[in-house]
Parts: sequence; C-alpha cells; structure tokens
Amino acid sequence: MCALSDSRIAGLYKLGVSERIAELERLGWLAPAQAAALLRGRQVLSISAADKMIENVVGVFALPFAIAPNFTVNGRDCLLPLVVEEPSIVAALSSAAGLAREGGGFQAKLEESLLAGQIYISDCPDRDAALAAIQASREELIQLADAVHPRLAERGGGVRSIEDRSIQLPSGACSVVVHVLVDTCDAMGANAVNTICEAIAPRIEELCGGHVALRILSNLADRSVVTATVRFPSELLRDGNRSGAAVRDSIVLANDLALADPYRAATHNKGIMNGIDAVAIATGNDWRAIEAGAHAYAARNGHYAALTDWSVAENGDLAGRIDIPLKVGTVGGTLKSNPAAAMGLAIAAVTSAKELAELMAVVGLAQNFAALKALATTGIQAGHMRMHARSVAANAGVPGHRLDEVVERLVESGEVKAWKAREILCDLQGPSTDALASTAAAAGKVILFGEHAVVYGRHALALPIENAVSATVSKSDSPSTLRVADWDINLSIDANRSDGLHGAINIIRDALGVADYNFAIDVRSHLPRGVGLGSSAAIAVALTRAIALCADVKADDARVNGIAYECEKLFHGTPSGIDNTLACYGQPTLFRSSDGLRSTALAVAEPPPVVVAISGEVGLTRELVAGVRERYDESTSHYEQIFDQIDSMSQQGAKLLQRSDYESLGRLMNVCQGLLNAIEVSTPDLERMIAIARNAGAVGAKLTGAGGGGSIVALCPGNEEQVRTALRQAGYQTLDVAVGTEHCNE
Repeated sequence: MCALSDSRIAGLYKLGVSERIAELERLGWLAPAQAAALLRGRQVLSISAADKMIENVVGVFALPFAIAPNFTVNGRDCLLPLVVEEPSIVAALSSAAGLAREGGGFQAKLEESLLAGQIYISDCPDRDAALAAIQASREELIQLADAVHPRLAERGGGVRSIEDRSIQLPSGACSVVVHVLVDTCDAMGANAVNTICEAIAPRIEELCGGHVALRILSNLADRSVVTATVRFPSELLRDGNRSGAAVRDSIVLANDLALADPYRAATHNKGIMNGIDAVAIATGNDWRAIEAGAHAYAARNGHYAALTDWSVAENGDLAGRIDIPLKVGTVGGTLKSNPAAAMGLAIAAVTSAKELAELMAVVGLAQNFAALKALATTGIQAGHMRMHARSVAANAGVPGHRLDEVVERLVESGEVKAWKAREILCDLQGPSTDALASTAAAAGKVILFGEHAVVYGRHALALPIENAVSATVSKSDSPSTLRVADWDINLSIDANRSDGLHGAINIIRDALGVADYNFAIDVRSHLPRGVGLGSSAAIAVALTRAIALCADVKADDARVNGIAYECEKLFHGTPSGIDNTLACYGQPTLFRSSDGLRSTALAVAEPPPVVVAISGEVGLTRELVAGVRERYDESTSHYEQIFDQIDSMSQQGAKLLQRSDYESLGRLMNVCQGLLNAIEVSTPDLERMIAIARNAGAVGAKLTGAGGGGSIVALCPGNEEQVRTALRQAGYQTLDVAVGTEHCNE
C-alpha cells in the first residue's frame, strides 16, 4: 500500500471545488493528471462508453463525488471516495474518523475471500447416494472447474473447495445443492463463477442422477466476511452537559435495541450501508450485490439483527465491531470502461480487493457510530437539517461569503425555506432605509454575436443575465444618496452635475418628473464594473423602475428603456441600445439599431449552457468604440466585410439557439472570435481564457462586450462545471448569476 500524506485535512468543506482539488493535489492524494481530470470533468463516464455497458442508453446520470478525510485504517492514513446524494453522510464519516484517530484508528481484517457458485439438482432418485457421489468426486470436480479459467489459478486463485448439502422445498421434495467456493483474486468474480457452474453442472447432474435446476453464484458471501473494530475513549464522546460515559451507554443501548428488534435493525443497517454503498459506487463495485449479501447475513440466525456490536471495554472505552460479507473487486471490464471508478480506486489507494473490502467495512462501522452518536445526543435530524439548509440557502442565491452565517440562522429559525434564507440575507446586509421602500430589478447582458458590428447597423444576438442588479429606493428628507456596496460607492447626489452616476440619477428624476424629490438609493449588483456585461444599463433600468415605483409614477417598459438609453449615452457616448434593451426586457434578443431600434425577442426552450468568466482587465467601452471607429475609417471596406460576416452569424446564431443546436452554435462563436481579434478588440488575457474554456470542454468561446479586457462567454453543453472550475483554477472569476430565458422580476 502506498504511503501518502496525513489524511487530516481541516476545513475542506469550506473550500470551493477547484480549491479542494488543488489542496488534495498539493498534499499528494491526487496526481497532477488526476487533478486535471477532475477539474475538467474528464473522470466522468462518457455517453459513448455508457452505451457499450447497458442497453438503450439515452444519457449519463450524475451523483456527487466526494471524499471523506481523517481516516486511519490498520495504521495507514486513508481518504475514502464516496458517491452519494444524501446530505450529512460525508460530514458524519469525516467527524467519526477524526474521533477514531484518538483511540488508535480503525482495524480491519479479511481472513479469506471466496465466492460461492451454486448448482441445484432436483429429482434425485437417492439423495444420500447423490451426496456420497459428489464427496467421492470432489478432486475431479475441482480439476474440471479450474480448467474453465486456467489463468485464474495461475494468478493464485481458483476453486478452493466443493461442498454439498440437501434442502427441503416447500412442496416437501428435496434438492441437492453443490457449492463451488472460488478465490477470484482481485475481481469480484461473478462472471467467472457463473461460467464455472455452467461448465461442471452436467457432470454433477450425471453423478446425482437428477436434473440441474439452477446454476448461478450466491450473493450471500459468508466466506468473505470482513471484521472491523474501533475504540473511542469515553471522554471524547462528551456532548454539551452529557458526560462521555452517558453518551457511550446510550450508543450501546441503541445497538442492543437493533440486535433485539428487526424494525430498528432495518434502519440501523441501512445507515451502515449509506457509507458502504457510497464507496462501492465510487469504486465501480456492485452495490446491489453487497446490499443483498449484507442483509441476508444480518438474518443468518433466523432473526434479522444489527450487523454491528457496540460495548463498553474493560477500560471504559466504547468498543465497536462489525462483521459483514464483502466480495468486491479492483479489476474487471466494467471498472476499465468507467474512468470515474478508476478515479475512486486511485483516491482509495488500495492495492488489492482485500484492502478495498477492509476499507468498506471501516466506513460502515464509522457511519454507524456517527448515526448512533447523533441519536444519543442532538438527534439524527440536526446534521440532515444543516446540510439541507446549506442547499436551500445556496439555491436561494446566498453568496458564498454569507453562506455559513445564513445557514446557522436558517437552522436556528426552524424555517428552512428559500424565502427565509433571503430574509436572513437582507437582514445581514442591512435593512432598507424606509419601510415604504420600493425595489426593482434589471438584467445584465451577454452578447453572443454582434459586438461593435451592432454600432454599424448590423444585428447582434444577446442573452439576459437574470436579476443582475436590484435597486431599493425610498423617499428622503435629506439630499439624495446612492450606495452601491458591491462597488464600494457611497455618493451624495449633486443635483447640478451631469456626469457619471450623478448625471444618470438626475436624468432619471427629470424624465420621470420627480426632480424635486430626494431619494435614498441602495443598489446591489452581481456584475462587476467595466467588464462588458451591461452593468451601467442594468443600474439605469433598475433605478428608473424603483424611483418610479417609489414616487408612484407610471413607467412601462418602453418608457423605462428610453430613459435608460439616455443614461447609456451619458456613460458611453454612442451606444447601440442593446444593453438597455436587454436590461429592460430581459429576454434573448436579436437586435438591430439601423433605422431606429429594432429588437426581436426569441423564444428559447431552455437556458443555454453558458459560462461567463471575467478577466483581470477592465475595458472602457467609450474608448474601445472610438478605437474601432478610427480603424474603420482607415479600412472601411475591410471592416464592412467583417461586420457583414458578423451580421450573418448573429442571424444564423439566433436560429441555432432556438433549435438548441449548441455544437453548431459553438463553432460559429469560435469563428466570430477570430473576427473580433481581427478588429483588435481582443487581448492576450482574453485569448488565454478562451483557450482554457475550450480545452476544458467548451464547444465555443469568445469575448463578450466591447473587449479590451472584460469578459468571455463559453458554450458548454454538459461541461459547465468543468469549464467553470478550470477558469477559476486559472485565477479567473466566473459569474454566479443565471444566464437565462425569462423576463426579469420587476
């Protein structure tokens, strides 16, 4: 077994996915190639490989792939790979493993690993004679069986024994059963054992004089039973006001109840399998066979009972033990065809099926301890509730830096709901300035095609960034103020200024006829400034809507859009109008400004799978537009040809978007990027980001917005998380707001 780093990794759950992978690579648990595969999602089973594994494949179903740190087994530090969707399992295992280290860690042992093949013979004329014939022919049968798989014997495996017995059927008839016990080495061995049974069944039928009824393996692997043990010093079990001894005794009692009552035992053993199944799936093993064998073993004495035993040791420690049949494999066809299973085995760092079985038994014992300790102290729901709260808060849009605090308050409230998470977040960010405050939202924008060309009367194709900016406005007796916390802006608005945000707010107040009113304005933006995502237009739209609502002024979308366009002229000089149109209407749009603003809202079936990433450079739209104008004037005919090509791409791209033909759309984006580079609005940093996105699985990637820095958009069907992770790993920020298809909430 290879020697790796200390498996104690503090605070792993607090890191982002890419940061966790980087930390595991730094500590030596992942090789660089493995880390790269995880970052790019290359460990995932491909649909073409899946199609070769089973019938009628239409896709690949994903589950979370996690690791549990802190384990030490037989003196070796281990990380355990887990594939599981149930909250709290990973945290519970990590916590249990950390406590177990204080008592010397886990011990596990597998004495033998044999898989039984069964051959049933019915209608034997003389049962005793049949059994005697089999016993007399054991060596012959073993030789016949080993001849079926000679390479298995060469590897040190093969048939170890032939056993026989008779059973009485419900009808009263008797059947002879022959067990062929096979050492399958590092393979689970189902196919090998079934083949052996089929090969020697005719000879057994001949010896018994009856008829072969069945020939197949048994998943009750009671000749492959792993024993795992652990000790927890009682003082480590203290919980609040409860002494460690009291918690210890409660755990022992809970286990005793599961030994006596099959109703309790069913849930008790299910908890054990939560951990074992997760490792089995992560390493490509047949978790269904493992489940069947474990539950059958739990009922081997005619009474279904707990698979574990917890007791008080002579020194007062809590002593735990599990005995469980585990016939698993580390080699085989299915494992070879599934790269995710190979990754799981690499993380487990096992060198044999025996070691993997021992790790699985340890995980079952650790999971059982965690569950019984929770039952004996806080209750089983506490951990589940916390993980559920974390999921609810994340889905409610709580930003990462506020997540832990919101989760704590969400659990304390007892109302683990999205609305409560948003309410807590608003409370943490500060109350609105007035009980009668009005709030409105606006969308940002991502341009797929048409940057700069749209200024010259060509089409542009753009998508909305939903609810990218919100503005909360209340009337004030003091001079108007503006706070944009995300941009570190706090202004006292000068009614006489006509530049920047001062000028924009004055334009809005004049246009709405509320110039005599003062407002306290609080803006929250998910969009950074100056990165080509329409932040200025989104702020103008959100402010216009919120001020109109606060002052009770009617302002439909057309009026709001017109006011925002005037603000855009203040910000950018000669804007095309696409930014304010997307900000206002919040729909995928094919836009053209020639002969007046023309926009066509597009019906799109689903949110396109795009990732938006932001560079470290800020592009100034006014300067970039002016630079393109200078070059256009110098090479008008060439630029006209380029803009005509981009115009064609915008119109064709709209059709591809509506058909969800992402492969073709991505190729078109790549060509468009070449044209944008030709008009000198791309940068080396943007080109690097585009290359990273494409290498990580994006079918298309290009800059979005004016360029000169700013942002890129990558089209990533099935690979969004991989592309996002690769960009973040390279040091770039990715946008966490949805690029969608619906009208923004007003």
